[in-house]
Amino acid sequence: MNILQILLFILPAYVANSTPVIFGGGLPVDFKMKFRGGGRILGDGKTWRGLLAGLCFGSLTGLLEAQLCYSAVIPPSLFMNFTALGFALSIGTMLGDLAGSFIKRRMGIKRGHPSLILDQLSFLLFAMLLSLPYLPDGLLAVDSVVFLVVLTYLLHVLSNIVANRLGLKKVPW
Repeated sequence: MNILQILLFILPAYVANSTPVIFGGGLPVDFKMKFRGGGRILGDGKTWRGLLAGLCFGSLTGLLEAQLCYSAVIPPSLFMNFTALGFALSIGTMLGDLAGSFIKRRMGIKRGHPSLILDQLSFLLFAMLLSLPYLPDGLLAVDSVVFLVVLTYLLHVLSNIVANRLGLKKVPW
């Protein structure tokens, strides 16, 4: 598959992953409940407002891509079921982010402390898994997955540095 098709595919996940930083806050998803052993299930950084913002904006990105396909802005050869795909990627992204936080809490890693892979790639793994039923054949070939892992890691690091400098995040990771 070509790079444009891979980027169009993953865009809803990227949008879903980034919007909680802007629109998050408020009531934590875990309702401040503790897990066995006394630690928080997820922590204050995972909020309902952020979760819903990620789902909404990621899904809207898929809808916009679908509209661009129907209006022929995106060439028909790059067409995917963007509406369903955007929703699946958004759900996968948010579940992957929650799973990463859950694992970090179980490992004793505090909120705001970095964890290689869990911070950068758990959302991508879940998003790709949930999107499989909606993908054209061959889109997630090994070379595409490797490209997305490297791109996602680099973009995640860069966007977190920018968000930190803009005051949207307390830490640059």
